[in-house]
Amino acid sequence: MQKNDRRRIKREPKYCLDNSVVGDSWRMFRIMSEFVEGFDALSALDVPVVTIYGSARTTTDNPYYKLAEELAGKLAQAGYGIITGGGPGIMEAANKGAFEAGGISIGLNIHLPHEQTPNAYINFPLHFKYFFVRKVMFMKYSMAFICMPGGFGSLDELFESLTLIQTQSVKPFPVILIGSDFWGGLLEWIKDKFITNGTISKDNLLLIDVMDDVDSVVSYIKKTVVV
Repeated sequence: MQKNDRRRIKREPKYCLDNSVVGDSWRMFRIMSEFVEGFDALSALDVPVVTIYGSARTTTDNPYYKLAEELAGKLAQAGYGIITGGGPGIMEAANKGAFEAGGISIGLNIHLPHEQTPNAYINFPLHFKYFFVRKVMFMKYSMAFICMPGGFGSLDELFESLTLIQTQSVKPFPVILIGSDFWGGLLEWIKDKFITNGTISKDNLLLIDVMDDVDSVVSYIKKTVVV
């Protein structure tokens, strides 16, 4: 291929929901293929799985990294598979804990403009281009959600899971926030603004559990999600 030919090849832009080198009708087939691949792979699992998510920016010397690694390891030893977003930070820690404990370590990696490289501790990898397809996989196949400290992405997953449970779109499952110091301010704001203004009911807060101790989390999940 000549140099000028390479220049004429159109590449899909980074804003994949706004633009495409192919039309929306053709993009539908790629979306469908991601759903089919994800459903086929994850429906074959013969163990209950738990999602652990949190910041991709968490460093290996951060206490929450070590906490996620320990938690995932103990859940794997108890017979649970671990699902993460497949990237660095908390995701890597959780996959590492599950992997080194001999468990199923699932990574649902997402292709980003600044490409996210899958971490080295995944033994069940899946790759996605579209966030919404990837989120369906988390919601459909996870029996519990554990949210470690994170950013916008973690909040997106957290509030989507709570919305689906609140609206009875999915069967209720445990939603556990790890780190009372980190999440305390958010919960106080929800009480002060949401409940005070009547945008949610007091009972909606019962959908969330806040914990700090790894063994307490494992014990709670073992009581609510039977292997």
